[in-house]
Amino acid sequence: MVPADGARTVQNPSASTGSAFDCFYVYPTVSTQHSDNSDLRVQPAEVDAAVAQASGFSQVCRVWAPMYRQRTQASLLKGLGADPAADDVAYDSLLSAWRDYLAHDNDNRPVIFIGHSQGAAMLIRLLAGQVDPDPALRARTVVAILAGGNVTVPTGKAFGTTFHHLPICTATAQSGCVIAYSSFPSQPPSNSDFGRPGQGVSLQSGQTATSGVQVACVNPAALGGGSADLDSSFPTATSTPPPPPVTTPWVDYPDLYSAACQSVGGATWLQVDTLATAGRPVVAETLGPAWGYHLDDINLALGNLVDDVTAEEAGFAARH
Repeated sequence: MVPADGARTVQNPSASTGSAFDCFYVYPTVSTQHSDNSDLRVQPAEVDAAVAQASGFSQVCRVWAPMYRQRTQASLLKGLGADPAADDVAYDSLLSAWRDYLAHDNDNRPVIFIGHSQGAAMLIRLLAGQVDPDPALRARTVVAILAGGNVTVPTGKAFGTTFHHLPICTATAQSGCVIAYSSFPSQPPSNSDFGRPGQGVSLQSGQTATSGVQVACVNPAALGGGSADLDSSFPTATSTPPPPPVTTPWVDYPDLYSAACQSVGGATWLQVDTLATAGRPVVAETLGPAWGYHLDDINLALGNLVDDVTAEEAGFAARH
């Protein structure tokens, strides 16, 4: 842990071997294969994504990270809405993995869903088609974390567009709700793929509505709303930007960022502001203003998200 005052400490979190909860994680666009859809061979890129985004949740659940035939980076260069057939291949592959997991591994355990970018888009389709309309599966849904996927709601409402039963989270320990956001340092531009309904990543999950709807934003550091500090955590091997010299596999930066949801000019986003850097590295809009802090959506708030899951699990257990 690297705080602003420089007094570093080492933490030793461990995986929960006896958790009663499962996490079903779907990774973002990482495949560098040259076809429109990846095959199912496990590549370093998928492993790195799962380690960076999902391994932290092993403290609070059993993590499942199935391979699926995602649209590759090469395919997405055509545009997020340019190849619906490839999107269908990706979704059908994930649906097959979900059904196999339910049949052979779930054992009626409650589930936390976690997805980012294309992974969030595929989970949106899965939740909308398989979980949201099914009372039994909804009853086993602890929380869905859908970062950078453009979940939409009727303007000012908690649910009703992307999902008809699963609301956005508005309180800790709520359970059965959705945490969704896209992080930016300022208002997303009009051509942004994230934070604006009916365009960009919305097209990968078939969400084309633009009137009377807004992209949902739930602050992972303050589910009830308002501003709060982010608990950021990055793997030292693949961190963006590179961390200061440390010997641990992870580095945490407490009180480096604050966040609050904002909605202006047709865009809704998680506004991330930098606090006292004290020489600590900060994230940047690596792919430009239209992407904002998209590449770091999960890791900017990883500590908060793990705490959210812990609280949602407690709320779920109390109600069951």
